[in-house]
Amino acid sequence: MDDLNIVVDAYSHSPSHDDQLFLSMLLTGFFALMRLGELAVPDDPALFNPKKISKRSSVIISSSDYHFFLPGHKADRFFEGNVIIIQKHSKTIDPHNYFKSYLRSRDSLHPFSSALWLRADGSIPSRSFFISRLRQFFDSGIAGQSMRSGGATSLAESGVPPHLIQAIGRWASEAFKIYIRKNPVLMQALLFGRAAHE
Repeated sequence: MDDLNIVVDAYSHSPSHDDQLFLSMLLTGFFALMRLGELAVPDDPALFNPKKISKRSSVIISSSDYHFFLPGHKADRFFEGNVIIIQKHSKTIDPHNYFKSYLRSRDSLHPFSSALWLRADGSIPSRSFFISRLRQFFDSGIAGQSMRSGGATSLAESGVPPHLIQAIGRWASEAFKIYIRKNPVLMQALLFGRAAHE
């Protein structure tokens, strides 16, 4: 969470659309355990697949969460897609408010575009767009997968059971435990079914 706070402090009041986009992508990725490839397009145009782009029309915002449809991802064996749900948070950074702020800006700039994630110039953010923004705050030790691993670690620290972390992150295997095994405090918390900070 400390790493997220650095970015939130820098961008939370920025009028720049691309700053709001990056912050919303980062927080959505962290709290929904998303892969960077689910939020951004590849740098190589030959790898671009329009069927994997989340649509603005799939977004639903309520007082307690926001959600949108992820049409396809790496672990989606049946190509059914998933609804990504991000809960509102009152005790930590709240991704809900930053997403709403981004969406207002996005809808004002690009009301007729279908993609959910759009830069100020109307393009879909690429992997390099995201990573270059990330590099403004962190060295290469923190990369695109850090959202996913950081989110999984945060859930484990809060005492969320492994099977729920696996479901939230849409992991087809138990590969997510790699992140947890690296931290003995988290392993103990998972073994004894309580939050790591208790």
